[in-house]
Amino acid sequence: MESAAPLPSPIRRWLIIGTVMMATLVQVLDMTIANVALPHMQAALGANVESINWVLTSYIIMAAILTPATGWLEARLGRRNLLMAAVIGFTLSSALCGSANSLPVMVAARILQGSFGALISPLSQAVMLDSSSRAQRAQTLTIFSMGITLGPIMGPVVGGLLTASFNWRWVFFINIPMGVVAAIGVFLLIPKVDLPRRKFDLFGFSLLATGLASFQLLLDRGSQQGWFESTEIIIEAGVMIATFWMFAIHVMVNKSNLLPIALLKNRNFVISMTYVLLLTGSAVAGPALMAPMLQTLMGYDTVTAGLTMAPRGLGGFIAMPLAAIMVRYFDPRLVVGIGLGITFWSFWLFTGYNIQVGHGEWLIYAFIQGIGPGMAYMPASIFAFATIPAYLNTEAAAFSTLLRNLGGSVTVAVMGAMLAHNVQVNHAELAGNITPAKVPLLQPGIMNSLGSYGPAVFRMLDGEINRQALMIAYIDDFWLMMWATALVFPLLFFLRRPRIEGVEHTVVME
Repeated sequence: MESAAPLPSPIRRWLIIGTVMMATLVQVLDMTIANVALPHMQAALGANVESINWVLTSYIIMAAILTPATGWLEARLGRRNLLMAAVIGFTLSSALCGSANSLPVMVAARILQGSFGALISPLSQAVMLDSSSRAQRAQTLTIFSMGITLGPIMGPVVGGLLTASFNWRWVFFINIPMGVVAAIGVFLLIPKVDLPRRKFDLFGFSLLATGLASFQLLLDRGSQQGWFESTEIIIEAGVMIATFWMFAIHVMVNKSNLLPIALLKNRNFVISMTYVLLLTGSAVAGPALMAPMLQTLMGYDTVTAGLTMAPRGLGGFIAMPLAAIMVRYFDPRLVVGIGLGITFWSFWLFTGYNIQVGHGEWLIYAFIQGIGPGMAYMPASIFAFATIPAYLNTEAAAFSTLLRNLGGSVTVAVMGAMLAHNVQVNHAELAGNITPAKVPLLQPGIMNSLGSYGPAVFRMLDGEINRQALMIAYIDDFWLMMWATALVFPLLFFLRRPRIEGVEHTVVME
C-alpha cells in the first residue's frame, strides 16, 4: 500500500497549488501558443507548408504516447522526483526550441518537450488532489479546471502578442523563468511519498503507444493527404483500429495497470470523460475556427484576432468559480446541464454569423462561448473524481489528460475536414446560381464592352463567391458542434449524484 503523506498546512497547500498550477499553465499554453507563430518559424527554419506542421505533430504524438505511462513512472521514480524532472526537462527543451536554427533541431526539441510535458498535467492534478481534503476537492478541481481550460484559449492571444512584440522564439523562451520557479517550488514544497513499485506492462504500452501515434498521425496529416484517398491514411487507420482493439482485450483479460479496469467500471468516471472530450473539443476548436475566420474573412491581423478571442477566456474565468459556488447549493448535474445549455446556445448564436458582423458582436459572442464549457467542466470533474479511490488519482488524472488532448485533436481534425469539404460544395452551389440571367453584368454583350476589365470582374466575382462559401462552411461547423452538444446532454440522467463533504444540495435532479 501507498505510504500517504499527511495533509499540508493551509499556507503550504496554497503554495503547492500555486507551484503546480504554474507548471501546468506553462505546459497547456504550449499546446496552442506555437500555432500563430508557425508562418514565422517556416521562414526562419527554411521549411515548407507541410514540413513545418511537424513542429505541432511531433509534440502532440509524444504527449499522447507518454501520458498513459505516468502512473508507472511515478511509482518507479517517486512523484516529487518525476514532477521535478518533467518541469526541468520541459524548461530546457523550451530553451532548445527557441534556439533552434533548423527544422530537424526544432522537431527533436519538440519531441523532448512533448515527452516531458505529457507528465506535468496528470502529476500536478494528482498532487493537488492528494494535498486537499475531500471537502476541499470542489475548490481544488475548480482551480485546476480554470488553468487547463484557459491555457489553450489564451495560447493564441499570448503567442500573437509575443510574436508581434518580439519574435517567434519568445513563444518558447517565455517558459524558462516560470519553469525555473516551478522546479524550485516542486523541490521545496512537495513531500516525498513512498509508492509500491509495479511491473511495467510493456506489451500493453506498445499497443497503446502504436495506436495513439497512428491516430494522431491520421488526424494531423489527414487533410494534407486527402484523407482516405491516401494509402498512408488507410494504413494508419488500420494500425490504429487493430492496436486499440488488441489493447482493449488486453486490458480486460490481463488487467493492465496502464488503464485500471476499476476506472472503466466506474459509471460516473466514464460519462464524465465523455463530457471532457466534448468540452475540451469545444474549448480548442473554438479558437481553431475563430482565428483563421477572423483573419481570412474579417481582415484582422494576428494580434487583433487574438484579442477578439480573449473574452472566451474571461467568460470561462468567471463561470468556473460561479460553478464551484453553485455545486454547494444545487445538484452538480444541474450545473453541468446549465453549462451544456449555454454551450449549445453559444454555437447557435455563431450559426447566425455573416461577413458583416461587427467587432462588438464578436466580443459578446466569444464571451458567451467561454461561459458554457467553463460552467460545465468543473462539476464534470467532480463527478469523475468523487468516487475514485485515492490510489488511482494519478491514473485517473493521466487518462483525463489523454482524453483532453485527444478531444482537442479529434475536434480540430473533424472541423478542418468538414470545412475543406463544405467550401468546395458551397462554392459549386453558389457559382451554379451565378448566371447571365440572374446577373446581367455577365451577359456577353456587356462583358465584351468592358474590354480588358472583363477578366478582372470575373476574378472579383469568384473572390466574393469564395468568401461566402467559406463563411457558410464555418457556419456548418458551428451547427455540427451545436448538435454534438445536444447529443451528449441525455447522459446527465445516468450520472450518480456524488457526495461532497460539507455540501448540501437544495435542488436535486432525480
